[in-house]
Formats: sequence, structure tokens, C-alpha cells
Amino acid sequence: MVERTPEALLSDVLKAASDPTRRAILTLLAQQGPLRVGEIHARFDLSLNAVSKHIKVLEGAGLVVRRTAWREHLIEVQMDPLRVIDAWFSDLRSIWDLRLEALDDLMKKGTATND
Repeated sequence: MVERTPEALLSDVLKAASDPTRRAILTLLAQQGPLRVGEIHARFDLSLNAVSKHIKVLEGAGLVVRRTAWREHLIEVQMDPLRVIDAWFSDLRSIWDLRLEALDDLMKKGTATND
């Protein structure tokens, strides 16, 4: 298996999760646990083919895995790829924290000179 860079993984995860149906499938799997493709299909007003395509996109991003036992295909959510989103947001939060601290310092200096 080819190892993806964190940037490539982040892009893949964000693209896969950008669709509301795929987000709903992820939520369903996170709440219910592994489900058969037909069980997932039963929850959506989409063709089986459309649901399968959404699942393949999620598989490509590593957000779900498919386990097969005979003719049964179980789809299971994988939470690990979501960590790249959390790491990205954490980086953004730290940047904003630094900016807010700098703004606070400027405001304190401005108040001190006006006294």
C-alpha cells in the first residue's frame, strides 16, 4: 500500500467528507457500527449503485473499510484519518491564539499610553 503524505491524506479526507450523503454514511456507521451495504442503502433515498459509489469514495480516503465474509460485505468506519483534520485545525487554532495574544498586547499598550 502506498503511504500518503499528511497533506494528501487531508485533501482526500476533506474531499470525501465534503458531500452530505457521505457525511451521513459516516455518521450512521459511527453510531451503528459495521453495516452491510444493503443496510446502508435502506437508509437513503438513493439507488444501490449511488450508495456504492459513495462508499468507494469513502474507502479511497481511508474513512471506511470493507470486510467480506462469503457474499456479505460489511462497511466499517475508520476514525484514524480524521486525525489529520484535527491536527490541521489545531495548527489553525495556534495561529489564531498567537494573533489574539498580539492584539491583546497592543490593546494593553494603547490603554497604558492613554492613562
